[in-house]
Amino acid sequence: MAVKIRVFGKVQGVFYRATTKSVADDLRLTGWVRNEADGSVSIFAQGERVNELVEWTKTGPQFARVDRQEVEEVADEAFDSFEIRR
Repeated sequence: MAVKIRVFGKVQGVFYRATTKSVADDLRLTGWVRNEADGSVSIFAQGERVNELVEWTKTGPQFARVDRQEVEEVADEAFDSFEIRR
């Protein structure tokens, strides 16, 4: 299963990308996370435990404030790991 997640709120400058990578690695997911120009964060994640990451992104790391999220189920892609994109 694969999803694209877009998270809105105070999600940049609060270690959202780094913490997302850590959580994704712990869940053995592959994909990527990146900041967007509008202040949101985009995530592509795939793996058996992707729903756990979706739940985590509703609150994110300690200093984040998530106002809303958009989740879309998408086709799997070929990734060997989870990476932070710039």
